[in-house]
Amino acid sequence: MTLLSPEREAPGHLPADVKIRLRGVNKVFESRRGPFLALDQISLDIPTGCFFMIVGPSGCGKTTLLRILAGLETHTSGTIEISPPPPGRPSNSMIFQGDSLFPWMNVYDNAAYGLAMRRMPKAEIKERVGHYLNRTGLSRFTDLYPHQLSGGMRQRVSIARAFANDPDILLMDEPFSALDEQNKVLLQEELLRIWEETRKTVLFITHSVDEAVTLGDRIMVMTAHPGREKATLEVPFERPRQVLELRARPEYGEFVFNIWSYLREEVQRARAQDEGSAS
Repeated sequence: MTLLSPEREAPGHLPADVKIRLRGVNKVFESRRGPFLALDQISLDIPTGCFFMIVGPSGCGKTTLLRILAGLETHTSGTIEISPPPPGRPSNSMIFQGDSLFPWMNVYDNAAYGLAMRRMPKAEIKERVGHYLNRTGLSRFTDLYPHQLSGGMRQRVSIARAFANDPDILLMDEPFSALDEQNKVLLQEELLRIWEETRKTVLFITHSVDEAVTLGDRIMVMTAHPGREKATLEVPFERPRQVLELRARPEYGEFVFNIWSYLREEVQRARAQDEGSAS
């Protein structure tokens, strides 16, 4: 098991093989009780094309970190460097934990939304959206509306929309957490197949160690509040991966146990914090 640590380089010297670099990133929220430190001195490098997983206990700042990278929040201090996307490509797309589809749009229009907002040619939209609806098994459902779809199908639309928009970076905030185990495995397999085609840089938040090991190239384990990097580990399994076949391997279970050994103490500490604040 390989522990990774970021190299110390001055800002402004982002290597070609590094997509995102954070150095000493803090986030403080103001509350009625005073300043609340959500993220504390986060420093990491995310390589170009890496499937980067973030695990940690509830309340550790995982989503806050993702929102900062998406431009939805601003960090309080530290430096963030992101290499610019190629011309004509958006910097990032985000897939949320909950349902983010527009209820008044059908499957096709939801999947095409990002491209339509960028005023792409209709022929290109049709080709690109058709490709990803086919890859996610939704080609027969283009005229249906979100209320007519299962939870798994709605998340497949979200995945198709994100990949069709062709972002440089894909940000995913527990996109499969509300699904049953069977649908979760199917969507993990679909996501892996699509990612193998594109090799986009992905940041994926999850509470599931199994999911982190199944999907990821690297896994960052975060501490309980305030969120810090406890460890970043390289996933040792080759690609392409088949979810169930991978999980049947003895070394898979050993690696999951090793990740959990880093995480267990933080989950217990987060629980103690919650019990203390409630008393």
